[in-house]
Amino acid sequence: MTDTAARLLRILGLLQVRPAWTAPELADRLGVSTRTIRADIDRLRTLDYPVDAVRGPAGHYRLGAGAKLPPLLLDDEEAVAVTVGLRAVTGISGIEESSARALAKLDQVLPSHVRAKVTAMNETVSKAPENTGSNVADPEVDADVLAAIATAIHDRHWLRFDDRGEPRVVEPYRLVNWQRRWYLVARHAQTAEWNAYRVDWLRLRMPTRRPFEPRPLEGEDYPSFVLRTVAFGGWSVHTRITVYAPAAEVLARINAAVGVVEPIDDETCVLVTGGDSVEVIAVYIGMLGLDFHVDGPPALVEHLRVLGARYARAAG
Repeated sequence: MTDTAARLLRILGLLQVRPAWTAPELADRLGVSTRTIRADIDRLRTLDYPVDAVRGPAGHYRLGAGAKLPPLLLDDEEAVAVTVGLRAVTGISGIEESSARALAKLDQVLPSHVRAKVTAMNETVSKAPENTGSNVADPEVDADVLAAIATAIHDRHWLRFDDRGEPRVVEPYRLVNWQRRWYLVARHAQTAEWNAYRVDWLRLRMPTRRPFEPRPLEGEDYPSFVLRTVAFGGWSVHTRITVYAPAAEVLARINAAVGVVEPIDDETCVLVTGGDSVEVIAVYIGMLGLDFHVDGPPALVEHLRVLGARYARAAG
């Protein structure tokens, strides 16, 4: 590689890691004159890299937005991390193909010693199933859907979609990824009610392009809000279980994400919980280790009867 080409790559790398560089700073870092830096900036522009110049006492160069993606300059550890991470991407439809294309491009430019590390990782590491707590396949979310929601959040535009057939217009505030599922935390445009929506249940409508004045969730702890609200609306199956134990004891035995506990009296409470199948809920209930009663849904009641008979036969 010629000295000029190597210097251009170094300039691009510096412009990527810090937003603004003065000509003297670049010249000092590369060991050349400011005149050479100005000539290199002109060369980059002729190659369609958008390097903006801000003039005046605080003048500097910065990398602008343009049609050509600058070379991505990674150190050895970053290259290994990116490559391994791309191979592990799951849960978003379409990402697997995009990851494969990105990996092919990376593989062409990795130095031999870095490629050897990546190859060693790929050939010696096996990935076990992530979803070991459910008999229901993990939902996939289209990458374009996530991007459209993220754009609406960033631009502070109302978002319009159908939630399992019900039309909604909301103020979108945050995307939260939890338990291999994606949730949108949003505020209803008319009722001002906050909710967490399963993204894989949404069908986006045309963008509204209508801005809203943000009124963030109190405390802005969106992940905790998702954990609190999923028990009421974020599962395919929901139930209210009467547990014959104090609320404090039930709370001590469950993860906060499992459900919400409502006390009835000193010795009884209700656990509001759910899951993507009655089998998953039955497992959660059994792990409580407490007496309980379930009124519905009917499919869950029937499944518990089947389990009860099966366990009785197993112990007989």
